[in-house]
This record gives sequence, C-alpha cells and structure tokens, in this order.
Amino acid sequence: MVSGDPGFYSLLAALKDRFGPAKLKVIPGISSVQLAFARIGRFWQDALLLSMHGRRADDGALAFQPGKKLGFLTDGKHNPAFIAELLIKLGWPPATQCWLCENLSYDNENIAALTLEEGSKVSGFHHCVMVVSDE
Repeated sequence: MVSGDPGFYSLLAALKDRFGPAKLKVIPGISSVQLAFARIGRFWQDALLLSMHGRRADDGALAFQPGKKLGFLTDGKHNPAFIAELLIKLGWPPATQCWLCENLSYDNENIAALTLEEGSKVSGFHHCVMVVSDE
C-alpha cells in the first residue's frame, strides 16, 4: 500500500511493472494537486505539473514565460525555498505569486500565499504542493 497521487509520480508504474496491472487495485482519493488548486481558487488546466520530490525538474521546464503556471510536489531537499530561489535564478520575477499548501484535508492544513522572494526564505513546507503563477 502506498500513498500519494496514483499515476502522478507515484509507485504505480513500478508496481505495474513488477506485478502486472491485473494484480493491482488502484483506489485514488482526491489528488493533492487538484486539492491545492481548488483551495487557492485557481484552475489548473493550463499548469505545468512537475515533481521535485526525489528529483529535479529540467531548467527548460522551469524557465520563466509570461503567463506561465507551475504546480510542484516538493520534498525536504527540493523544498519551496529551494524551488523559489531556483525560479528567480531562471528569470522569474521575485514578486511572482506562489502558494505553499501542506497537510491538505487534515486538521493542520496550512496554506501560505507568498511571493517567490518571500518563498525563497521560508522554512518548513517540505512535503507540500507548491503553485507558482505569473497571471
């Protein structure tokens, strides 16, 4: 049994390869990415969804473009402060809006609306969904 968003940077591919799809029963809940975008009142059909959980996204995907919207899964190493600092280095304006969404759907849910500059200095939020939007 694993948690996370089945099929979105999860163990589903590895389990399918090892056991075959016939032996798997995937029971999804509400996606953490879906819930994060809903909580901040933004649509996500035009967002580039990436994982920085256990990996680093390609600089080309992270590069600034006017109107671009990103959604990230984060981890302890590639946390929101790391990602915000990286995005600023890749040309994103420091005043770009970002949201850090942790513990979604739990009693200790926490959502912070910040700029990338503020986000580059934030602590915590290690395993969260981070949304960045230049709109």
